[in-house]
Amino acid sequence: MSKPSPPASTLPRTAILNVVGLTPRHLTPDMPFLRRFVAREGMKLARVTPLLPAVTSTMQATYLTGKTPGEHGIVGNLWYDRDYAEHRCWKQSNHLVKGRKLWEQLREEDPGYTCAKVFWWNNLYSTADYQITPRPIYRADGKKLFDVQTWPMELRKKVTRKLGKFPFPAFWGPAAGIESSEWIARSAKWFEDQYSPNLNLVYLPHLDYNLQRIGPDAPAVSEDLQAIDRVVADLVTHLESRGVRVVILSEYGITRVDRAIHLNRVFRGKGWLSWRDELGREMIDIGNCKAFAVPDHQVAHIYVNDPAILDEVAETVRGLDGVTDVLDREDQEAAGLAHERGGDLVAVSDEHSWFTYYWWKKDRKAPDYARCVDIHRKPGYDPVELFVDPKIWFPKAAVAWRLLKKMLGFRMLMDVIPLDATLVKGSHGCIPKDPEDHPVLIGAFPGLENGGTVAATDVYGYLSGYCRGE
Repeated sequence: MSKPSPPASTLPRTAILNVVGLTPRHLTPDMPFLRRFVAREGMKLARVTPLLPAVTSTMQATYLTGKTPGEHGIVGNLWYDRDYAEHRCWKQSNHLVKGRKLWEQLREEDPGYTCAKVFWWNNLYSTADYQITPRPIYRADGKKLFDVQTWPMELRKKVTRKLGKFPFPAFWGPAAGIESSEWIARSAKWFEDQYSPNLNLVYLPHLDYNLQRIGPDAPAVSEDLQAIDRVVADLVTHLESRGVRVVILSEYGITRVDRAIHLNRVFRGKGWLSWRDELGREMIDIGNCKAFAVPDHQVAHIYVNDPAILDEVAETVRGLDGVTDVLDREDQEAAGLAHERGGDLVAVSDEHSWFTYYWWKKDRKAPDYARCVDIHRKPGYDPVELFVDPKIWFPKAAVAWRLLKKMLGFRMLMDVIPLDATLVKGSHGCIPKDPEDHPVLIGAFPGLENGGTVAATDVYGYLSGYCRGE
């Protein structure tokens, strides 16, 4: 005999739109809808003081649990698994996030409460009622096919039949652009129309791309602000027409950078790095390294396998231009960052610098995946994946030729990514000095000071109260 379903929730329905990279300084005439949204009677805008590291997975986990990275365990988008002696990059399992999630708390109070998780990270195997997230298919013959995964599983066919295939190249890589955010917004509308969830968590990544490619002060960013403003306007209008209350949130602000810090190349020069030759290319062997870094934008977890050199590693990193802090375990504890997944040391750059994962001295020795969009194999975040190598003549033809070989059944390598870190003009992860570069929380929150500041760990409390209708 099947268990009866709980009665429908009586709590108000809420959508939280995560407009990635949005800061107060973006609310210019380029974003007319969001300016009108903020100006509504009773609406409040607060600057969120980010925590370290101010990156996607960490900030989202904090917003949805109210806990610090040391408590929920998401110390970054990437970390080193000491047991496997392997790095972990952009893992999607929600089991990694410890602590009661926002929708779980509300469901405890009201068993009929439902949640749709639309492209927020750590999306797989969560307790959200409806889930959709990017998940490529990796075939045994080496082919990679773009796809999404949903829960319940049968929703994948339904949503793609209605909306078409998710434009995966527009989600990350040289072709990243507004098309992915447009598709995600349409899928959020689809979930609303089909299931009317009490909570709709929607991730809109568009500003993340050109703010890193060309920098936050580039004139062309105006077009990106206008584009995402139109997407938000359409989505908010649809949701509100169905009685859904909307909150606007962001994870971090992106600052202009002009310095790349190559920690692993420094460690190589010290004799601390280990690598093996694979067909003439140098593959880092992190399990044998005395010390190595797993960079994540403007924060890098440094793992020291030889305790005897811990102090020397710390002093070496502190002496590098662009590094502002090197946190040992005691410092990490004070910052709410201490966790077994984290580094023995955590380096933080200034807001005008960022950390690469590069370890090779000669580009011809770089691993083959370095010139590809390959976020899971690279032991560090690589924003250079947003570019096509400017040294390639006729880049569109080069990409088309590789795609043709793929269509004809041949194996191919989409090796069109440059190895020039100076191309990157924006980054995030540290805590910018100017609050105008901090993320935002926008909504009709009774207890929120308009124009004030709120700690990242306190966002959870505001969201849970608002979802209750308080």
